[in-house]
Amino acid sequence: MCLLLLALNVVPARPWLLLANRDEFHVRASAAADFWKDQPDVFGGRDLVAGGSWLALNRGGHYAAVTNVRTGRPMAAPRSRGALVSNFVAGAIDPGDYATTVAAQRKQYGPFNLVVGDAAGATFVSSIDGEPRRLEPGVHAFSNGSRDDEWPKMRQLRTRFSALSLHESRDDAALLDLLLDESQPAESELPDTGVGAALERVLAPIFIRGETYGTRASTLAYAGEGGSLAMIERRFGPHGTLLGEARVDTHSD
Repeated sequence: MCLLLLALNVVPARPWLLLANRDEFHVRASAAADFWKDQPDVFGGRDLVAGGSWLALNRGGHYAAVTNVRTGRPMAAPRSRGALVSNFVAGAIDPGDYATTVAAQRKQYGPFNLVVGDAAGATFVSSIDGEPRRLEPGVHAFSNGSRDDEWPKMRQLRTRFSALSLHESRDDAALLDLLLDESQPAESELPDTGVGAALERVLAPIFIRGETYGTRASTLAYAGEGGSLAMIERRFGPHGTLLGEARVDTHSD
């Protein structure tokens, strides 16, 4: 996952709402969002290589999403960062307690930014500083740098989300369409993460359209009325080709 927006107590009747784009190599095997056969209380997309996830929920209302942290060099780790998501939604641990545990173990994983939450609130923790931070009500955006970075794609998504009308903020299609933005920021606004100016330009938009690497999934997830949960995922192939859309919810449970 390379871009994540979390709205806490912002949208009426949706106490939390996640918007996220997962950017990844197209050859990496992944499963579409659905309930997991080996963990039937969990649903979300799944990485079929390491078994973890980039964004997942459980029926109890726990949710988690992870991004990598761009360092400009390959960094191997004994454990997949996707396990940070799947391990959290497999249980009912308090988000703050989980983030504290993750912080102590952060060197075991590839560089990451992690958001974990439930009905009571959300916590952010990063491998960069290992400092769990409870997130206040409002609109938060995260990408592949530190929490305090202000990358153009983060600002663009947060600004466009905040400009939605009340009706649009509850329109699933309108929300997902925010993640299709391919606008390119000015050269002077590009971050310097050690990958070179040409690649920084490729990675700069909200939606990345590429042959071998690009946006693989756009996901909207939220808590609704009466404790219901919903996730809508659009899947993309090379050159941004739409492969399908899946919806998973607990409203009818």
